[in-house]
Amino acid sequence: MSDPQTSLLHELEPVVEQNLERHLSLVKPWDPHDYVPWSRGRDFAFLGGQDWAPEDSPLDPVAKAALTVNLLTEDNLPSYHREIATRFGRDGAWGTWVGQWTAEEGRHSIALRDYLVVTRGVDPSRLESLRMEHTIAGYDSGDKTPLAALAYVSFQELATRVSHRNTGRASGCPIADQLLARIATDENLHMVFYRNLMAAALDINPDAAVAAIRDEVIGFTMPGAGMTDFAENSILIAKAGIYDLRIHHDEVLQPVLRFWRVFERCDLGPEGEQARTQLAEFLAVVDQRARHYEEKASARRAAAAS
Repeated sequence: MSDPQTSLLHELEPVVEQNLERHLSLVKPWDPHDYVPWSRGRDFAFLGGQDWAPEDSPLDPVAKAALTVNLLTEDNLPSYHREIATRFGRDGAWGTWVGQWTAEEGRHSIALRDYLVVTRGVDPSRLESLRMEHTIAGYDSGDKTPLAALAYVSFQELATRVSHRNTGRASGCPIADQLLARIATDENLHMVFYRNLMAAALDINPDAAVAAIRDEVIGFTMPGAGMTDFAENSILIAKAGIYDLRIHHDEVLQPVLRFWRVFERCDLGPEGEQARTQLAEFLAVVDQRARHYEEKASARRAAAAS
C-alpha cells in the first residue's frame, strides 16, 4: 500500500506543473545590485576607513529592528531549501519548483545585506555575528507532512510579503521602500503558488487538508522566531504597525482562508467539520486579542496626547 503523503504529492504533480508554468510566465528577473545606493558606501577600518558608529545610521530603532529581522529570516535559506526539498522531493515538477524558489529567494538576503552595509544602517559586525548564530542554528519545522507544509508556507509567504512591504514604508528611505516592494512581489508570487496547490489538496482530501490548516493556523510562528532578540524586536515592530496580531488576522489568515472557501465547503466529513469548528473558535480568539491590543494602543496614544 502506498504512503498517503507520497500519493498526495503524485496527485498534485499536474497542478505543480501548471502553477510552475504560470509562475514562470509572471516572474520578472531583477538584479539585487540595482537596488543598492553604492555611492553612499565607504571603506571600513580594515581597508583604512572608519568602522561603523551608531551615528552613521540614517534609520530609527524600529526600522533597524524590522530590517534586521527581515534579513536574518532570509539568511536561513539553506534550511528552508532543505525543508521543502525533504517534504516535496527533488524530482519532476516539484524538484524544478524547489530549485526555482530557492534561486529567487537567494536575491533577498543579498540585496538587503548590501543595502544595510553600504548605507551603514546597522552595525555590520553585529549583523554578521547574528547571521552566523542564526544560520548555524538553522530552521527545523519538525515532522510536518507535505500537506501541513503546504498549509504553513501559504500563510508564511503572505506574512513575509506583508512584513517586507510594511517595513519598506516604515523605513523612511525611498530606496529601502523600493527594494522591499520588489522583494514583496516575489513573496506574493510564492504565496500564490503554494496557496493554489493547497486549494487542489483540499479538493483531493478535504478532511485532512482542513485539519492541516487548523493545526498550522493555531501553531503558526514565523521562521525567524528563534533568532536573538526576536521577541523584543517583534514588540517594536507590532507597536509600529508593521506586523501585529490585527494584521496577521486580517491580512494573512483571513484572505487565504477565504480563497480556500474553508467556511463554505460542503464536502467535509466529521473530522473536517471538527477541525473547521476548532479553526473558527481560534480565529475568534485571535480577533478578540487583536481588539484588546488595539484598545491598549489607543489608550496609550490618548495618554500621550494629554
